[in-house]
This record gives sequence, C-alpha cells and structure tokens, in this order.
Amino acid sequence: MSFGMTYEEMKGILQMRLKPSRFRHSLGVAETAEFLAHRFGADEQRARIAGLLHDCAREYRNEEMVHEAEQRGISIGMVERSMPLLLHASIGACLVRERYRVDDPAVEQAIRRHTVGGAGMTSLDKIVWFADMIEPGRNYPEVEKLRRMARESSLDEMVFEGLSDSLRFVLDKGNLIHPDTVQARNEILLNRHRNDNAAV
Repeated sequence: MSFGMTYEEMKGILQMRLKPSRFRHSLGVAETAEFLAHRFGADEQRARIAGLLHDCAREYRNEEMVHEAEQRGISIGMVERSMPLLLHASIGACLVRERYRVDDPAVEQAIRRHTVGGAGMTSLDKIVWFADMIEPGRNYPEVEKLRRMARESSLDEMVFEGLSDSLRFVLDKGNLIHPDTVQARNEILLNRHRNDNAAV
C-alpha cells in the first residue's frame, strides 16, 4: 500500500477535473465510506481515498469511455458496450495509479467494483459500493431505509438490501442487468443459507 500524494492533493486534482456536483458527490462518498469503515472495522484511510476517487473517471464523456478502456487493455463485455458509462469504474481503477499515485490493489478493486459489484467482494468493496448509494446528496425513495440500515444492520444485510433495490430499479427501467450484480447478491444469499444451515 502506497499513496504518493496527500488526501488534500488528491482532492485538489479531482476538483479541477470533475463537475462541481460530481465533486460534491465524491466528497460525500468519501465521508460516508470512512464512517462505514469505522463502524465495521475496515481501513478508514483506504475507504476515504477509495470513496473520494471512485468516480474519478467521470471526467470523460460517455462516448469516450470505450476508447479510454481500450487504451488501458480493459476487457469490455457486451453490457459495457451497450452501456459505456459502466466502464468508468474500471477506468477509474487505472486512473488512481496513473494520476493520483495510489499504489494499492485493495483501493483499485473497490473502485472497479463500486458500480455493479462482483464476486468475492471484500469489506472495503462493499463499503465503497454502499457509500455511493447513501451519501448525503442522494435522494430517492429507498435511501432513508438504507441509511438506517447503515447504522443498525450488518454489512452483508445492508449490501444485500442495496443490491436488491438496485436490481429492482434496473428491472423497472427495462435496462440490462449486469451479471456481476446478480453474482454479488447471490453470494451474500448463499453465505446466509450456509450460516443458517450450520446453526441448525
């Protein structure tokens, strides 16, 4: 783990490259991720930096995402080709090393997974993913329920609920469902079933 610049230096670069609303969102995710890391015993510095930089690739327009991903050798599936905005997570995981001098695979992975989740999510992955859903600037019907869960529930319980809400939203919109989101939710559910069976 190596951070080649201070948090304030990262923040300064990010502010120059993102729209003001996106920058405010990033600060909210950083603050929320740090709170969740403290609550769940994860690394607070990593959570804060991953939260701050999770959307760093949103400096690129949608139509630039495929090119930026190809330049970095990022695998592009058919869902990403159809919805190139999703690529900002993988591009951002590269940008943190290129531009923000973050040499930390855990932070890179949390940023890579913050949009659609994935298999074998770590606590840090889940914290950044969930922080993105509930940061103070978010406003949608289920957000207060999820914020309450962030204070009261286990990490897996609240992420499972967030994934379920996310899938319902995508289904209602008639949009493509990313298989990584389904896999992340299924893993939590399977672990819950295994634990329930072990307790019997």
